Amino acid sequence: MLSAAWLTWLVTLACIGVLAFTRLGPDLVLVAGLTLLLLFGVINPAQAFGGLANEAVLTVAVLYVVAAGLRNTGAIDALIRRLFGRPRTVLGAQLRMMLPVAAISSFVNNTPVVAAFLPAVSDWAKRQRISSSKLMIPLSYASIFGGTCTLIGTSTNLVVSGLLKSQAHLPGMSFFEIAWIGIPCALIGLLYVLLTSRWLLPTRNPVLAQLENSREYTVEMLVLSGSPLDGQSIAAAGLRQLPGLFLVEIERADHIIAAAGPDERLQAGDRLVFAGITESIVDLQRIRGLVPATDQVFKLDAPRTARSLIEAVIAAHSPMCGKTVREGRFRSHYNAVVIAVARNGERIRRKIGDIELRAGDTLLLESGPEFMEQRINSRDFLLLRPIEGASIPRHERSWIAWLILTGFVVVAGLGWLPVFTSALLAAGLMIITRCCSVSLAHRSIEFEVIIAIAAAFGIGKALEISGAASGFAHELLAFAGHQPWLLLVTIYGITMLLTEIITHSAAAVIVFPLAYAATTSLGLNFMPFAMAIAMAASASFATPIGYATNLMVYGPGGYRFSDFLRFGLPLNLIMWAVSVLIIPHVWPLQ
Repeated sequence: MLSAAWLTWLVTLACIGVLAFTRLGPDLVLVAGLTLLLLFGVINPAQAFGGLANEAVLTVAVLYVVAAGLRNTGAIDALIRRLFGRPRTVLGAQLRMMLPVAAISSFVNNTPVVAAFLPAVSDWAKRQRISSSKLMIPLSYASIFGGTCTLIGTSTNLVVSGLLKSQAHLPGMSFFEIAWIGIPCALIGLLYVLLTSRWLLPTRNPVLAQLENSREYTVEMLVLSGSPLDGQSIAAAGLRQLPGLFLVEIERADHIIAAAGPDERLQAGDRLVFAGITESIVDLQRIRGLVPATDQVFKLDAPRTARSLIEAVIAAHSPMCGKTVREGRFRSHYNAVVIAVARNGERIRRKIGDIELRAGDTLLLESGPEFMEQRINSRDFLLLRPIEGASIPRHERSWIAWLILTGFVVVAGLGWLPVFTSALLAAGLMIITRCCSVSLAHRSIEFEVIIAIAAAFGIGKALEISGAASGFAHELLAFAGHQPWLLLVTIYGITMLLTEIITHSAAAVIVFPLAYAATTSLGLNFMPFAMAIAMAASASFATPIGYATNLMVYGPGGYRFSDFLRFGLPLNLIMWAVSVLIIPHVWPLQ
């Protein structure tokens, strides 16, 4: 009969194999593996699902709410427009994104950085007509690069620093101590991504569908007085970047500007007529300073930030058929406003109010939250479909969201409160200040990611208590013998391998006492070995389950397990070589 250790290794390797060669979600695969370990009695339910009560897992969940507040107020979108700009190539886009993300991740725990930037980078990729798979792994890797440069950049560094004090009875790491390794590795890592992503990163889930087959709407938008768009050129305002969108004309005072060039400057009161696909019309709604040109929008009962966008198809016997939008008094009948109209893929060259509705026309409606419930069975519409992610940003609260995030960074960074408590407080403030609604907070949490991370912790616990991990580590340490540098190489390799399988914090906790015992028996300085453990446990690139940020970008990037292995394994080996070459020159081994 198989021992618990061998059984755990078989289940773990089976999970890795299924993830590598199938498209099954990591949450499903890891929970299935955890279930097998439960059935065979390797671990009990409390150990298997202890990850759901783990502070790191709960922190990730709470930080989704913080990120939702930043997203809902348009705070991240504004930052991205200023920092990321409008690159001409995929390489330029990766460079513009990774540099600020790495810099921010040095001083903010990298998990909330990715949680906050992920939806905004996805939208930015769409506007730049770049496949999200070319940016999502670089986003995660950049946050990891930055996290290895300071004590608070990643939770792994804090764990190792705590172990130095509690188990090795040594001073913990200083704030920038690990930067001696982290900064060179970060620069080399950034260079690796830029040089190899063209060949090693796949192009999946194209952000731009075939436009000729897309539904094309006609929509009018108004430039508000005193808005950031007043006086900006069309190009600077980002109105020529949205894929599948065409600025048909600008109505200014008594004259029409047709086919306006990119240098044409916008003025308050301009009515902009666009033709474009649904996603781009939604993006228009999120741009600060643009509102639908119809004054009916301001007469709806619910505030704009509480409304939603809905696609509706006009039925043949609808009372709206044969009437213009204005004549049909749509708002009075349905408490909703027609924002845009699409008809059989053709461009309707009329103002919204003057369009005569026909059966089969698709309308983009702005309505209150009760519209879907009241009209779902209405015979006036053939179909009603809410548009996901189409909420109107609360731009006037973006400064509050930034203030809350800054407070969270300061409080957690200075250690005034634990990271989880600080994150919980920040999430609560996002809801209290109405930067994020309760319903949005519920929807913002990616439960598939949380379940996958918690299940990975459970499998890691099985490897730990079954003796599988420690037995493997002991064998490798025995291989190193009495050669200090070879021991350093081996400890880094063990930690790196376990990190890819059982997550970074668990790997650091398992290897630390083994390395301390080995170095003590040989009379070696333990500090370089602790730094190797911290670096190896943080620099996780070869699997999506080794690090939370990798798992967070797994779905949005449309990746397979093998994509991480192909792109991340060489980077792991490079980081291994660079680290073990630098460490002895900074911290003597003896």
